Amino acid sequence: MKRKDVTALRELTVDELQKKAREVKEELFNLRFQLRTGHLSNFSTVRAIRHDYARILTVIAEKRMAEDKHGAA
Repeated sequence: MKRKDVTALRELTVDELQKKAREVKEELFNLRFQLRTGHLSNFSTVRAIRHDYARILTVIAEKRMAEDKHGAA
């Protein structure tokens, strides 16, 4: 995920981010399943998706902290 992608994530709402997080987590599950069954050839994909998931969760946390501090807008 590039820096501009993270900027695009920050423009999404919390609900949209949660939906995206669910999709990425499902993708991560599928990749891990492929890894365990020996069908995954590019192992670095798992790490990249895991980092993307962490970035999404970080943006969600930032937005929630901002809402708590400034009130829901």
